[in-house]
Order: sequence, then C-alpha cells, then structure tokens
Amino acid sequence: MAIKDKVIGIPKALIYYNYIPFLAGFFHNLGFEIVYSDNTTKKTLSEGASLVVTETCLPIKVYVGHVLNLIEKGVKNIFVPSIQSVGYKIYNCSKIRGLPDLIRNVVKGDYNIIEATLDKSEKNLGLIEFLKQAVEPFGITDDEKIYAALKAGFIQYNNFKVMVQHNMPFDTALKNAVDGKVVINQNNENKEIHVALIAHGYNIYDKRVCMDVFKKLNELNVKVYSAYNLSDEQLKDGMNTLGVDLYWANQLEMSGAAGYYLRSSDIDGLITITAFGCGPDSLMIEDINRKTKRFNKPILNLTIDEHTGEAGFVTRLEAFCDMLYRKKRAFKANSKEEEIKPVEDYTINLR
Repeated sequence: MAIKDKVIGIPKALIYYNYIPFLAGFFHNLGFEIVYSDNTTKKTLSEGASLVVTETCLPIKVYVGHVLNLIEKGVKNIFVPSIQSVGYKIYNCSKIRGLPDLIRNVVKGDYNIIEATLDKSEKNLGLIEFLKQAVEPFGITDDEKIYAALKAGFIQYNNFKVMVQHNMPFDTALKNAVDGKVVINQNNENKEIHVALIAHGYNIYDKRVCMDVFKKLNELNVKVYSAYNLSDEQLKDGMNTLGVDLYWANQLEMSGAAGYYLRSSDIDGLITITAFGCGPDSLMIEDINRKTKRFNKPILNLTIDEHTGEAGFVTRLEAFCDMLYRKKRAFKANSKEEEIKPVEDYTINLR
C-alpha cells in the first residue's frame, strides 16, 4: 500500500552536505514536503552517541542523532539511502553504505525508512533506479514525472554549485537555489592570509561539529577556501598532482582539493579536519602530508570527535595562522631588502 502523505524527512548530516541541493529539487518537483532535522546540538551528539558503539566515527553518531530528532518532530517517513558506489569501483565507506541497516537496528520508533540504493558498480542500480526506489513507496511510478524531477534536481544542484564556487556560504547558496535564484557573490575582500580547508562537507559545514571554523578563521582575518570552491575538473586535476587513484566516493573533497591547493600560489597553508577513527581519511591525510613537504606548504592536521574542546581547537588555529602571518611578512621583508640593495659597481677604470 502506497504512503498517502508526501512528507519526507531528511537528516541534516552526512550525505545531506553532498546531495541536498539535488534531492531538494527532485522531491519538491514531485510535490513533496521536506522536513529537515534541526541543526546539530549537544543533545544531538549525546543521543546519537548513546545508541552506537564507542568506536563509531563522529559523523555516524551525528547522523543517528538527526534521525532521532526527526522522529521527535513527528516525521513518519525518513529518507535513509544506501550510497554504495558513485562510479565504477568508486566506493563509500562501509558505514555510509550500510546506513539503512544501521538505523533500522539502533533507532526504534514509529517511523518508516525510505530506503534507496545507488551502486554504479552494479547493473540496474544507477541514479534513475535509485530515484525510482525513493518515490515508489509513495505510489509514484510515472517515468516521465521522475525524469522531469531528475532534471529539476540537476538544475537546482548546478545553481547551488555556481554560488558556492563564488564563495557564498553553504546555507545561503542552498536557500537561493531552493528559491530558484542564482546570486553571484561579489565579495572581493582581500585578506593577507589564504588558507585551504581540506575536509568533507559534513565536517566543516555543520557548525556544531567543527565549532564554526569558517567564522573563527574569518575573525583571524583569514580567507578560507574549500573543495566547494572548485569545479570537478579542478578536483580531478588535484588528484593527478598527488599521484593517487580515485577509489573512495568522497576522495575528491580531500585528496583532489588538497592537490589543487598545494599547487596554488594563492594558498599560504592547508588545514585538514577529519573525524577520529575514519579509516579512509587517515589514508588520504597520509598522502597529503607527504606531498606538502614537496610543495613547501605548511599544514595543520586537526582531528575531531564529540569530546573535542573548543578552547584547544581555537588555540591551534590561532597558532597556525600566526605562523603563516609571520612567515609571509618575513618573506615580504626579505624581498623588499633585495629590491633596495645597492647595485655593486663592476665598471673597470682603464685610466
């Protein structure tokens, strides 16, 4: 029996930060009302962490907390997809692949899991099949409507990408895209230090998880770049710079962005933010750290979990940025001395 009410809940965690512009456009086009979980709080973290084993990574704990939040809000249908593979033999980590099973086993309550599987390494599990699975429980089977919604999703996603690539904040760009607007950010504010923030979207755009790192760096008069400022071509070019093959689904966000920014003369240093216990990220960080020596770029590696203290986090950011300032000013001072250094006279007097 088809679900009558076209209301669907989407947790603001994990894949939300990669796919929500597309998914919002898709579901809205089909007449769905989307209910999002609230922003992450201390309660979100503690309740999510209480239902999984201690060794579970922070992003999964956050995701479980957001599912609980949707249930508290009375949402009956929660979208929990299984994103197995986003390209041939390009996989997600096991926890993201198994999200529906994890939620089904640890979160009890009166709700339905709207499950869909995307696996581009297998036949008949591509994007269109994924979308059909997502709306079939609601009795939507018309291929023409689904293809039209697919197109609407891509239009909204592309509009979102254009705006974030022009340094518009994630939430603002998403709101504009959902409203059908494209606003190009003309903020050309010049700051002395430019830093590339190398991390997954769910680790830096969730303000509670990263302790609002963008705001903190802006207060230190630092201009911040991330993978969201780059095109797919630039990210792939960055992978070539690191000399690594694409295997993980979200590897472009880390390795691709790091490789591109390491080569950029506009970037003074890199800051990586990873979740404690993330296996794929630990491998990526190792590759990135090796290459930073070759490019002579300073790097700060930060690891976060639910116990990370804000004071220590901020202190490390401040110390790193202070080092970048001193390094850049010393370089400018040395360059200036060379410019004003008297030219020695090598004229030979023949008289």
